[in-house]
Amino acid sequence: MSVLTAPAATTTRTASLILGGLAATVAASIATSAVATAGLAVGISLDVAGAPIPVPGFASLTAIFSVIGLVLALVLARTARSPRTAFVRTTVVLTALSLVPDVLVDAATATKLLLMVTHLVAAAIVIPVIARRLAA
Repeated sequence: MSVLTAPAATTTRTASLILGGLAATVAASIATSAVATAGLAVGISLDVAGAPIPVPGFASLTAIFSVIGLVLALVLARTARSPRTAFVRTTVVLTALSLVPDVLVDAATATKLLLMVTHLVAAAIVIPVIARRLAA
């Protein structure tokens, strides 16, 4: 009987992971756009190397990289001994690495900080939602 229920449990877990990951992607995309908009509202420039980053660009890039994170989680769910631990460790390192270009970019200090905040906001939304749906 457990043989018959195992695929259903796996399918349910995968569906939960995908739906939760996509919901977190949408939430993070909205949140990073809101952070960028708030930054503009208080006078922080979104100019990087002399060209402005459009606010919708924050949502687009957040969505792209969040979906990449979701794909990573799906792969780890099938291949890692401890998918949750592997996912959290990997994504925390990737989040830290994502801050490096923000530090190095040709932009005002306030702009760099705003860019870093958007990365951290997205990670704070997406990583826990996906991690909760992975096996410990």
